[in-house]
Amino acid sequence: MKYTINTPEGTRDRLFAECRDRRRVQNALTALFRRRSYAEVSTPEVEFYDLFLQSGNPMPQEAMLKIVDRSGRILVMRPDCTTPIARVAATKLKTLPLPQRLYYDETVFRSGAEHRGSSGEIAQCGVEMIGAAGAKADLEVVALAVDALRSCGLERFHIELGHAGFFKSLAAGMEMDGETVEKMRALIEGKNFAALGDLLEPYADRSACAALARLSRLFGGVEVLEEAQRLAGKNEALTYLHDLYRELEAAGYGDFLRFDLGLVHQIDYYTGVVFRGYVEGAGDAVLSGGRYDGLVAAFGRNAPATGFAIDVDAVAGCLSAGEPPRLGVLVHFAPGQLARALTAVDGRAGGTCELSPCETLEATLALAREKGAARVLVLEQQGERLVDVP
Repeated sequence: MKYTINTPEGTRDRLFAECRDRRRVQNALTALFRRRSYAEVSTPEVEFYDLFLQSGNPMPQEAMLKIVDRSGRILVMRPDCTTPIARVAATKLKTLPLPQRLYYDETVFRSGAEHRGSSGEIAQCGVEMIGAAGAKADLEVVALAVDALRSCGLERFHIELGHAGFFKSLAAGMEMDGETVEKMRALIEGKNFAALGDLLEPYADRSACAALARLSRLFGGVEVLEEAQRLAGKNEALTYLHDLYRELEAAGYGDFLRFDLGLVHQIDYYTGVVFRGYVEGAGDAVLSGGRYDGLVAAFGRNAPATGFAIDVDAVAGCLSAGEPPRLGVLVHFAPGQLARALTAVDGRAGGTCELSPCETLEATLALAREKGAARVLVLEQQGERLVDVP
């Protein structure tokens, strides 16, 4: 039988340093989440396709990796973690008091043209705060997002804040049908200024038109909120963002915050603050999140919610590669000396000492030369000795 030696599209093997760097990021994040009183949950890697249809999840169906079970039901490899956790919060956790602070360390799976050439399996760590509305919950989660990236060892990054309510309030004043609003949203998200200008031209007399035309350019520091207010007038979403920023700035988070009022992706899913995290020089966002107050209700429990997810491998790729441990000692042990040999290995830094599988000292010395170890620790019935590798 001839075996396929390549991995499927969108997947690959990860070895040694990549695994070590991924684990370092995961350990830093999960330790922080536990300190902030978030409890770990884990959901199946395979879910019913209907789960994501029922919830109104905005992920396009072609991005989901589908399989069919023996009864003919369509299943999907988990494409995101938030929807299954919302299901858990509305069912298995429904008798527990709110708010519930939950975290996960899982892999999600994506397919389709938009993921071609990139990874189809994405290691994610994230949090969901279920059952808490208002500014204090948003402050906690945005601050946690900043602290999460800092805990990984990142320094040059920022979080971009927006608010789904700002676009929705502007669109409501345009007297457009739903199809036109969606087209406008897509043009703003894609920063297609020329096409956006053409679409807005018939609506030039509407008070919100100037703000919508500038929306994807409203990016930067707190002055962006002031410009937006000049264009749109007093706006509840802008006031909320300004108040949020003042609290975060007072707590020492101001240097990590920017505003992007053109964050209009998945506008029917998000209901309040939305945000993304970017590392300098990395390109795509390594963190995304926001408030989604309608999701848990889709499973029968009225509970507001907010949270974020971090792309673990993207963060790991932004960190300077640490030096791997260097093997220095091989342990050659006589019969009956296994316990002493294991103690010798466990007493040294991981990766710097290992047992020799060889029967003779000569073979162990040859193996040490091949692996670059400088010494062999010889454990015998009568004692021990260190032998330099010639």
